[in-house]
Amino acid sequence: MSAQDTRRSPGWGSLLTNRVVLELKEFTRSREQMIFIFAFPMIFLVLFGTIFGGQTLGDTDVTFAQYFLAGMIATGILNTGFQSLAISLSIDRDEDLLKRIYATPLPATVYFTGKIAQVLLVSIVQIAILLVLGVLLYDVTLPTDAGRWWTFTWVFLLGTAASSAVGIATSSLLRNGKAASAILTPVVLFLQFTSGVFFVFTQLPTYLQTVAEIFPLKWLAQGMRSVFLPEYFEAQEAHGSWEHPMTVVMLSVWFVLGLVVAVRTFRWMRADDR
Repeated sequence: MSAQDTRRSPGWGSLLTNRVVLELKEFTRSREQMIFIFAFPMIFLVLFGTIFGGQTLGDTDVTFAQYFLAGMIATGILNTGFQSLAISLSIDRDEDLLKRIYATPLPATVYFTGKIAQVLLVSIVQIAILLVLGVLLYDVTLPTDAGRWWTFTWVFLLGTAASSAVGIATSSLLRNGKAASAILTPVVLFLQFTSGVFFVFTQLPTYLQTVAEIFPLKWLAQGMRSVFLPEYFEAQEAHGSWEHPMTVVMLSVWFVLGLVVAVRTFRWMRADDR
């Protein structure tokens, strides 16, 4: 038996590692995507922090910068997992990149896991930058106990999973890559303005609060507030609670919903190729 016959094909783990490295390289080569992912939340943090950062919320000693940081971390997760992923997949489909990948022996599970791993790693870097800016520029206080960082971890992971699943599902519902940004940007802006990112959530009209509770960003933002705001601020929330169990339920529901839609509708080829 020849040496060529005895060579083993790469395992799933090896394929995934190579795919993640490739995804990160492609991300760093895309200046537009890097600017959107990293610059967008930083610009808004600096802008709103400079204008309102020193102001306190109501009768509390919580500064707007402290409140706003939690919202920007939440919206950064949504932007990376939902908007950016949906747009990039739509563009890759239009450019026949997905069709070429589909024609290779690469398992679909490796491809999608590589995408989600890239989202996770990019989000970690993005959040680290936001935390550094918050501390250095606006004297934001970071949690010191392990319990809060555990809350941060599960909110981050569940939020990333839900955002990524919905992003993959949405990519197939968009007609083409050119329309993706025009369609998704207003959607994300609406969610940001109604989910307690740019404004204190309880200051919004009640009907907007009710609408926001349907979508994952509201729960992501509230989950992050429970990490970065003091315990007594829990009473200031809409229902007087951080609602962690409901946060788990809603983010899990969006993850499952996105997964089901993605499995049933994902297209490797353009619609006009059929």
